[in-house]
Amino acid sequence: MRSPRQAIRTLLLGLCTLAVSLAVSACAAPSPQALAANDPLEPTNRAIFQVNRLWDRCCLVPTLERYRAWVPAGGRRAIHNFLGNLSGPITLVNDIAQGEPDRGGQTAERFVINSTLGLGGLFDPAGRWGIPPHSEDMGQTFGVWGINEGPYLMIPLLGPSNPRDVAGITANVLLDPTNLIPMKQHLWWASFHQYMVLIDLRSQTLDTLREVERSSVDYYASMRSLYRQVRAEQIRNGKPAPAKDLPDL
Repeated sequence: MRSPRQAIRTLLLGLCTLAVSLAVSACAAPSPQALAANDPLEPTNRAIFQVNRLWDRCCLVPTLERYRAWVPAGGRRAIHNFLGNLSGPITLVNDIAQGEPDRGGQTAERFVINSTLGLGGLFDPAGRWGIPPHSEDMGQTFGVWGINEGPYLMIPLLGPSNPRDVAGITANVLLDPTNLIPMKQHLWWASFHQYMVLIDLRSQTLDTLREVERSSVDYYASMRSLYRQVRAEQIRNGKPAPAKDLPDL
């Protein structure tokens, strides 16, 4: 296992490499393949992707491995339930904004049941009673409204995104009911909350992403495709993709 000093040295080297790569890629015109994939910033995105992978290897993955080793499965499940319950009000607003009153009713039921009988959301009695969870965010709502996703983006430390989802993240922050917490406490809580959301999400996808990396000829392109597929399915709420019109013969 690497020492903290080695990890920091590797990360700093990666940041220097990123700076050089960005300077070079800024002068490069996007390839026809990049334009076809709606990724006009591909050289820059690839450079950021590489430093994100370095961040993962040096900092995030060791943290995830310790989290898995030190927190038993039941504890991780309770944390996941709690974080999901906290996002209930945001999901409810987006259910309504998407014109999905039935799903909004399910969200409200889950939030009330799990916040009370589930001890603040640590447990999921609503799920056992046949009210399944789902998650919505403003990025998905913008997609339902027909707003185009825009070009593919790779966000430093955060990963794949696009302008529509970046705007959605901003809107989600404004909708977060924890904004009602007084300012001094809110800064601490918001930082801790987002950190735990990241740890929870990545701990669940760690093995899947490792398999994608092992089986990919071009890991960057695979992640770009996977991100778009997942987001498209989330926007459709699991419904089949609409059939494309065939040209007249």
